Amino acid sequence: MAPNNGPAASTTDNAEPLKPDLDTRLKLRRVAIDTYHENVAYMHRDCSVYRVEGFQALAKVRVSCGEQRIEAVLNVVDDDRIVGTDELGLSEQAFEQLCVGSDGEVRVAQAEPPASMDAVRRKINGHRLGLEDYRAITRDIAQSRYSKMEMAAFLVATGQNGLDRDEVFMLTRAMLETGTRIDWNEPLVADKHCIGGIPGNRTSLLVVPIVAAHGMLIPKTSSRAITSPAGTADTMEVLANVDIAPETLDKLVRHERGCLAWGGTTRLAPVDDLLISVERPLGIDSQGQMVASILSKKLAAGATHLLLDIPVGPTAKVRQMREAMQLRKLFEYVGDHMGLHLEAIITDGRQPIGKGIGPVLEVRDVLQVLQNDPVAPVDLREKSLRLAGRIIEFDPDVRGGQGYAIAREILESGRALEKMDRIIKAQGEKLVRPALGRLSFEVAASTAGTVTAIDNFFLARLARLAGAPMSRGAGVDLYRKLGDRVKSGELLYRVYAEFPSNHEFARDFVARQSGYTLGETELAQRYYADY
Repeated sequence: MAPNNGPAASTTDNAEPLKPDLDTRLKLRRVAIDTYHENVAYMHRDCSVYRVEGFQALAKVRVSCGEQRIEAVLNVVDDDRIVGTDELGLSEQAFEQLCVGSDGEVRVAQAEPPASMDAVRRKINGHRLGLEDYRAITRDIAQSRYSKMEMAAFLVATGQNGLDRDEVFMLTRAMLETGTRIDWNEPLVADKHCIGGIPGNRTSLLVVPIVAAHGMLIPKTSSRAITSPAGTADTMEVLANVDIAPETLDKLVRHERGCLAWGGTTRLAPVDDLLISVERPLGIDSQGQMVASILSKKLAAGATHLLLDIPVGPTAKVRQMREAMQLRKLFEYVGDHMGLHLEAIITDGRQPIGKGIGPVLEVRDVLQVLQNDPVAPVDLREKSLRLAGRIIEFDPDVRGGQGYAIAREILESGRALEKMDRIIKAQGEKLVRPALGRLSFEVAASTAGTVTAIDNFFLARLARLAGAPMSRGAGVDLYRKLGDRVKSGELLYRVYAEFPSNHEFARDFVARQSGYTLGETELAQRYYADY
C-alpha cells in the first residue's frame, strides 16, 4: 500500500508565532470522551489563558506541542474534575492526533479560519468552484481545520446548489488525494457497490465470496450506515472484525482474494469519513456528494473495475427511471475521467431485498443463502447471483452471458460458503455473536388483500427507531412481500428492539400506518427489470 502525498492529521504549516509576552503553556490532560470525528478541547473558565486570549465556547483553537499542531473546537467547563485551571483537555481523537505524552505541555492560541471557507461561501451563493477550490476544502477538512458546522455548510451548499459533472469529478479527485491509495499490482481488481435506499439489500456479503472463490481479486471496503438501518460493514461486524489495519488487510486480501472491511481504518479518502460523520445525523445524501464519496473510496481501495447497483422504485433513493439514467451517466462520466472501468445496472427497488432489516437479521438471510437453505430469501439469492455473474464477466477469460452460471455453480457447490468462512476467520471471527433484540412486537394486516406496495423508507426508519444499526439485534423481520395474499389479522412483520425506549419509539411509529399497502393484484407497482 503506497501512501500518496495527502496531508496528515497533524500539520506543521507556517502559522503566526505565539505572542512572546504571554505564557500560553498548559498541562495536557487526556479527556476520555469519544467526540466522533471531531477534535474537541476542554478549558476551565477560570484558566488565565482563557481570560487573556478572550476565548469563547465553540471557538476554534490551535493547540501545539513543539512542531506538532492540531486545531480543535473549544468547550468551556466549570468543573475542575474535568480539567484544572492550569490544564487543557483533549478528546480521544484530538489527543491521538497531537501524538504527545499525557504529561506533556501544550500552547494554545486562537485558530485562524481556514482560507478555503471563502470557496464554501462562494458555493453557498451559487458559484461554480474549481479543482484548486475543492483541493483546498478537502485538505483543510483532512487537517481537522473544519468544525462540524463548517462541514455542514459545505454539504448543504453542494447539496442545495448542486454540482455539475465536472465539479463532481474535481471533488472526487480532491477527496482521493487526501489519503492512502492502495496499489494491488494486478490488472483487474473488482469491486461492487449499491447506492443504497433499499433495506436488507445485503448482496455484497454474497457477491464477495462468490467472486473471490472464482479467483478474482475483490477487496470490498465499505462505510457504515449513513441513513439506513445497516451498512455492509455494520452487518459483517456481526460475523467478524471489520476494523483491519492496512498491513493486515494487504496480506488477507492477497491470500483470500477478498475481504469485507470498513474503509475508515485504512485512511482511504479520509475526508469521506469526516463528511459522513456530518451527513449521518443530518440525513444528507446529495447526488454529487454520493458519487464523489463512492468513487473516491473505490479508487483509493485500488479498484480497476466497478459494478454499481442503482435500485429504482417509488420509495427508493432513486424513484424515477429518468433520474436513474442520469445518475448512471454521471457515474460513468466521472469513472471514465478517473480511469475506472465502471458498469452501472438499474435494478428493482420496489421493496426490501431479503426478509431481514437490521444487522443480525440480514446476517441470517446471507447465511441461509450461502448454506443453500430451502427457506433462504429467493430475491436476495437471485440478485446476488446476477451481480456476481456480471463481475465475473469482467474476467477476460469468461465470455459474456456465462457469469451467472459460473456464480450459481460456485454457490450451489458450497465453494462460496467455504470462502466466506475463510474470510471471516482471516478477519477475526466473532466467537460470540449478538442476539436478536429481547423486546419485540408484531404488526398485522388490518384488512384482507394483496400486498401491492411496500414503503422502503418507512421500514428503514422503523428499523432505525428500533435501534438499528447501533443495536445489532434490532430490526424488522418481514413475513410478506409484494404479490402475497394476506388475510385480515395475518402478520406482516415483527419488530425487534434491545432497549425499552427504542421499543416504544417503534410501536408509536407503526400506530398510524404499517408501511404496507393492500389492494387488488392488478394495482401492484411496475417492476423495474435490470437494465
